[in-house]
Order: sequence, then C-alpha cells, then structure tokens
Amino acid sequence: MTSPYTFTPDPRLDLVLERVVDVPRELVWEAWTQAEHMKAWFAPRPWTTPEVEVDVRPGGIFRTVMRSPEGQLHPSTGCFLDVVPNERLVFTDAIGPGYRPNEKPFFTCVLTLQSEGKGTRYRAVAIHRDEPPGISTPRWASMKVGRRCWTSWWPT
Repeated sequence: MTSPYTFTPDPRLDLVLERVVDVPRELVWEAWTQAEHMKAWFAPRPWTTPEVEVDVRPGGIFRTVMRSPEGQLHPSTGCFLDVVPNERLVFTDAIGPGYRPNEKPFFTCVLTLQSEGKGTRYRAVAIHRDEPPGISTPRWASMKVGRRCWTSWWPT
C-alpha cells in the first residue's frame, strides 16, 4: 500500500485547521461522516447547513447546501476520494459522484485524525483553487486566523 501524498499548504489559498479535542477518534469520525451531525456544524456561523447527503466511500456523494444569514442557498456536490475509517477522509467538489468532472470546482478537503492521549488531534486542510470569490485577501486571512469554520462546534 502506498502512503498518501503530502503537500505544503499555500497560505493564500488553503485553510488549515488543527485542534486536539477531548473525544475519541470514532466520535470525530462520526461527526464528519454522518449527515445528521454535519448539519449541526459544517457551515461557519451564522450560516447553517440544512441539507447534507453523504455516501462515505471512494466515488460516493458528498453534497451540502449552506444557507446564508440572508436566506440564500449555496449547494455543493462532490465526491469522496479517499476513505480510511477513523484516520483519513478526502473529498472534493472538483468531481461529482462516480468521479464525473464538475464544472466549477472550488476546493478539496483532507481530514486526518490521530489519537492523542484520551482525545483526538484532527487536521482539516481545505485546499482551494482560487481565493474565495468576493472575499479580499485580508478578510480571507482573518477567517483563517479566526478559525470560524469546522472548529466552532466542538466544546472547549
């Protein structure tokens, strides 16, 4: 078996979130792979995620719909590329379910989980093709520094 590819994130484009949480890896995995859990935390507040559909296997669907505070819906459909239960999850919107290319890719996410003491170290890297549209570099940087996505749902 080959090792997964490693890369150096680009600070202009990529969002790296790393945190140790006081819960077992299996529960972190469930939070990332079960639709009912993802609805509670996937979008940065005050946004919400009213719809999530996941088929957690390579080529399986990864679909979310995020709702802005103004009520605008932002759907995204992609697929899982790599699934190693309780260790690694890779998904993208560059291709859809069954590996069909998508028209307007935005990102790929690489999630890794490691046991640390009685808890879990998780590292989520959102790899973007471009800076997010309508978000200036300073604002994008402040979002990364503020760690608003994917960390707000864990109790501290």
